[in-house]
Amino acid sequence: MSSKGLFVILFFLSINTFSQKVLHDLRNKTDSICNKVQIKSFCKVLEFYKLKQYDSCYIYSNKALLDVTTTNQKDIIYYLKSISPMEKLLFKKSLFSLQRISDTGRFASLKNLKIGYVYLNQQKYDKSILSLEKCLSSKDIMKNVKQRSVIYHNLAICYLSKSNFKKATFFFDKQLSLIKKTDTSFIILAKTGMANIYYQQYMDSQAIPLFKECYDLSLLYRDFKFKESTAFNMAVVEENRKRYKKSVKYYKESNRWKDSIWNRDKIWELIERDKKNVVAYKQQEIRIKNEEIKRQKIVQKGLILGGSLLLFLLGGLGFIYKKLRNNNKLIIAQKEALSVANKTKNHLFSVVSHDLRSPINTIKRQHKKLEKHIENNDLPAIIEATQVAISVTQSTSRLLDNVLYWSLDQSNILSFIPEKNALHPIIEHLLFDYKNLVSVKDISISSDLETGIFVLIDKESLKIVLRNLIDNSMKYMKGSGTISVKLKMYSENEASIEIKDTGIGISPEKLKEINGLKDLSVAKIDHSKGVGLGLLLCQTLIKKNKGTLFFESKQGTYTKAVVLLPLV
Repeated sequence: MSSKGLFVILFFLSINTFSQKVLHDLRNKTDSICNKVQIKSFCKVLEFYKLKQYDSCYIYSNKALLDVTTTNQKDIIYYLKSISPMEKLLFKKSLFSLQRISDTGRFASLKNLKIGYVYLNQQKYDKSILSLEKCLSSKDIMKNVKQRSVIYHNLAICYLSKSNFKKATFFFDKQLSLIKKTDTSFIILAKTGMANIYYQQYMDSQAIPLFKECYDLSLLYRDFKFKESTAFNMAVVEENRKRYKKSVKYYKESNRWKDSIWNRDKIWELIERDKKNVVAYKQQEIRIKNEEIKRQKIVQKGLILGGSLLLFLLGGLGFIYKKLRNNNKLIIAQKEALSVANKTKNHLFSVVSHDLRSPINTIKRQHKKLEKHIENNDLPAIIEATQVAISVTQSTSRLLDNVLYWSLDQSNILSFIPEKNALHPIIEHLLFDYKNLVSVKDISISSDLETGIFVLIDKESLKIVLRNLIDNSMKYMKGSGTISVKLKMYSENEASIEIKDTGIGISPEKLKEINGLKDLSVAKIDHSKGVGLGLLLCQTLIKKNKGTLFFESKQGTYTKAVVLLPLV
C-alpha cells in the first residue's frame, strides 16, 4: 500500500470459465459445422482446441477465417484465436480477436467477460468496468452464481484501484452475499479486498483483523499461493506497525510457501520428463526386440543354407568386435565424465566452505548483538542488527542458488527451454522482488524499460543472470547509492539490458580479465582468482541463450553491466 510505504497483495480473478450452457453451445455449434459443412480448416482449429494445443489453434484460425462464411462461424473462430495469446499474457493480441466477435451473437456475453478481464490486466479500469457491467445484464451470467461472484470481485478491484471505496465496498458486499461458507478461496479473495479498502483509508482496526482472518483461513486451505500471499500481507502489516520481529517471521513463512510452489512445479515438470523418458526407453526396447527377432530369422535361414554358415560366422564376429569397441568407448567417456563431475564436486565444496564462513560468522555476531540490544531494550539498535542479518542472509541464499545452478549445468541436468518471451514484464517482476531489500540497504532502483521487445530465451536462466548482476551492484555499493536498469533496442537484431550502479567501480586490470571470460570450465574457475562463481555462472547462462555479457566501469564512479540478447 503506497500510502504506508509498502504494498499488500490484492487478488483479481481470471475469468477463464463461463456458463455450462455457453460451453455446451460452443461445442455443439463447432461439431455441427464439421459434420454438415465439413470445412477442413475449421475442423482443424476445433481439433487443436480440444487437445489444448492453443498455438496451433491460433495459426490455423487465420486460414479458417478465410473459409468460413457466417457470422456465427466467425465468432467461434475469433474466440478460439484469442485463447493462445491470453495464455501467454499477450493481452493486446487477444483483445484484437475478441473485439471482432459480434455484439448480437450467442457469444456476446462470453466476449464481454474476456474483454473485461483483458482490460483489468492492462489497468484500463473504466473500460473493464464497462465490459463487466454489460455481463450482468446477460441471462446466462445471472444464472451462474460463481460467474457473478467473479464479476463482482473484479468490479470491486477496478473501483478500488480508482480509489472509489464506496463502489468497491458495494461490490465486495454483493460478492460476499453469494459465497457459501464452504467456499474458502472466494471468502479469502473477498475479505482480502475488504481489508485493502479499510487499510487504504487508515482504518487499521477494521483492516488488520480481516487480514489475520484471511491468513488463518489460508492455513486450512490447500492452495500454496493463498498461503504465500496472506503471509506476505501480514508481514507488510506488521512492518508498518513497527513490529519487526513478527514481520520477519511472516516474511520467512511467505518465502517458504513461495519455495514450496516452485518445488512443486519443478517436481511435476521432472515427473512429466521422466514419463517421456520411460516411454522413449520402452519404444527403444521394442525396436531392439524387433531387431533381435529379425536376426534370429536370418540365423535360422543361414542354418538351413549350410553354404552361408561361414559368412554368417564372420559377420557375427565382426558385429561382436564392433559392439565391444563401442562399449570400450562408452566406458572411457563415462570415466572422463566421472572425473569432471568429481572435480566439480571438489570445487563446489571449496567454494561453499570458503564463501559461507564469513556470512555465517557475521550472522552469529549479529545474533549476539541482537540479544544484547534486546536486553538493553535498544529499539534502533535492534532494527539495525536485524536489517544487517536480513542482508547477509539474502546474500548467502544467492550464493547457494549459484552453487546449485552451476552444479546442475556442469552435470548436464539443468532444465534449459528457450521460448519467445517479452523482456519488459520479466524485468519488472524481478525488480519488484528487490523493493524490500533495497529499502533495508538505503539503495534506490530506477528503471527505463521499452515495451514490445521479444527475445528467444530460457526465462529462468535470464532471471538468474539479472539477479546476480543486481546483487553485485548492491554488494559493491559505498553505503547508499542508486542502481538504474534500462531496456532498449541495441541494434536491428539485438536488445540490450543495462544495469548501472554508483558503486566503487572495477580496476582496468580486473575489468579486462572479466570481459575476457569466454569458454568456462572448472579448471578455469580454479585459476580465476577474484572472479566469483556468480559472474562465471552469468557468462555460462548468457552464452547458452546465444547472447553477450560485458562490463564498462570507471573506478570510484560507476560500473555498468550490458547484456545483449538476439531478437526473435
